[in-house]
Amino acid sequence: MVDHHLVDAAFKGGVISVKTEIHPQTIECVINCVCGATYKTISTKPQIRIEVCAKCHPYYTGQQTMIDTAGRVENFRRKYGISANSEEN
Repeated sequence: MVDHHLVDAAFKGGVISVKTEIHPQTIECVINCVCGATYKTISTKPQIRIEVCAKCHPYYTGQQTMIDTAGRVENFRRKYGISANSEEN
C-alpha cells in the first residue's frame, strides 16, 4: 500500500526530488552490434557491445525459420503406442 504522505513529500513544486549521492553518473553511450549497427543512448558505461540487434535479429528481418513439429508428435505417438485417430482423455 502506498503511503500518500511520503509521496506528497517527494514532490516539491511538481518535480520529484531524488538523492544526488546515491544514483550512478550517466554518460552518453554508444552501443555497437556485430552487424555494424550503432545506437546512441545514455548509460553508466561509455560503450556496450552486443551480438544481436533489431537490424540483424532473424525475427525482425523476416529470415526466421519455422520448426516442423509434426515429426515430433508422430514420434511421441509411435513411442507410446497412441494412434492418431484415438481420442483418449
